[in-house]
Amino acid sequence: MVRVTYGAPRHQKKVRYFKQARGNFRGRHALWRTVRETLLRAWAYAFAGRKQKKRHFRQLWIIRVNAAARMRGLRYGEFIDGCKKAGIELNRKQLSELAIHDPRAFDAVCDQVKGHKAKLAAAR
Repeated sequence: MVRVTYGAPRHQKKVRYFKQARGNFRGRHALWRTVRETLLRAWAYAFAGRKQKKRHFRQLWIIRVNAAARMRGLRYGEFIDGCKKAGIELNRKQLSELAIHDPRAFDAVCDQVKGHKAKLAAAR
């Protein structure tokens, strides 16, 4: 039986890993075992970070919309509920951008929400 060493593919794999580990401190860029551990952990954190990024941006948009809505006399929950019931199909990102860059348009949205809320209160 011939002994298989996987010479070239193994070397190419190591080269790929070491290339990705450049810039790490001490053995984390130079020692094969440590490089592997470092990169596995880094990839896990990167994967989790991509998911967290979406959550964090949504939190930011909600904070911005809440602050802008409160300046106009509405709570965040009331505002979002009013938007849905009034048929305003803007997502939280768009609403936060409106609140920051186009306050007049956000005022118009708030007026629509308040008007719709008043209609519903009168109907009861």
